[in-house]
Amino acid sequence: MVGLGAVPVLAGGRRGGSAAEVTVTMRALYGQQNSPGEEITFVFQERENLPPTRDNDVKVQVRACALSWIDTKLLSEIKLEKELLPVGREISGVVLEVGRKVTFFQPDDEVVGILPLDSEESGLCEVILVHEHYLVRKPEKVCWVEAAGTVRDGVRAYTALHYLSQVSPGKTVLVMDGASPFGTIAIQLAQHRGAKVISTAYSLEDKQYLERLRPPVEGIRQPLVARVIDVSNGKIDVAESCLEETGGLGVDIVLDAGVKLYSAEDESTSKSQLLPHKHDIITLLGVGGHWITTEKNLQLDPPDSHSLFLKGATVSFLNDEIWNLSNVQQGKYLSILEDIMKKLSSSIFRARI
Repeated sequence: MVGLGAVPVLAGGRRGGSAAEVTVTMRALYGQQNSPGEEITFVFQERENLPPTRDNDVKVQVRACALSWIDTKLLSEIKLEKELLPVGREISGVVLEVGRKVTFFQPDDEVVGILPLDSEESGLCEVILVHEHYLVRKPEKVCWVEAAGTVRDGVRAYTALHYLSQVSPGKTVLVMDGASPFGTIAIQLAQHRGAKVISTAYSLEDKQYLERLRPPVEGIRQPLVARVIDVSNGKIDVAESCLEETGGLGVDIVLDAGVKLYSAEDESTSKSQLLPHKHDIITLLGVGGHWITTEKNLQLDPPDSHSLFLKGATVSFLNDEIWNLSNVQQGKYLSILEDIMKKLSSSIFRARI
């Protein structure tokens, strides 16, 4: 899941031992789940010193770490269950030491990155070891908290808009829940690429926030979002509003924030009542459109598939963990991380943490 907040982690530790041998004790935060479905409890683990720095490792003093959802189901499915689950994978910090084969970094470099799924390291620790291929340099203008709190949302936005669909000038993009941290970055990326953006808002506060968003270019007063659809009262038809905004042509790219899979009476929470039904999304898609979904349990009935066939439309599943599950596209992944930091530094991206 997207980073929900950032907690500064200051370097330090309790020191003990004689003058000849100094031991540094550090605490790291882990999650513990005794059985499937059980709530996670959080525990601090103490460790004395780090293991020796391996050839491709970078020793990082953590300055900020974003707190993210621990997807225990995904970890179980890819056989990465363990007794203690590291907490906090998006980190920013300062390089203290590098392994002898490290070529990208040197001590005192400021870095940011996402720890891989199989990492034994908790980002909520004073000092950690990270393979150099999971880090990029942090621009000086970007603060620690912004870097750690935005990097995952940036990866998700790039995955959705560049790799699962091809956002380009003239296209229309619908971003559901645009006031969320992820939605905000997706809107800014789509608009920067020349697309027209429509967004939904789940509250009056979110609607006002989206209407105030402006491009970073001085003198341009037009909003980033061409139309904000307030769905908070449950009375607005999203499909109808999108078709009206596009002159009946439909949108080219839909980036959802979950969909309603069942009838209204079957939905359990008030938030799920506000989600669009999958039929609505198919209706508002244009010819050759792309539907990028975050709903891992999406089920399409034959009539749904037939409607998508008639439009030549596609459905893609947004799973940003794919970049760390295989090293085949490591170069592309690092390019994404670098571009996110550049856009933060130049204010093209403005984080909402």
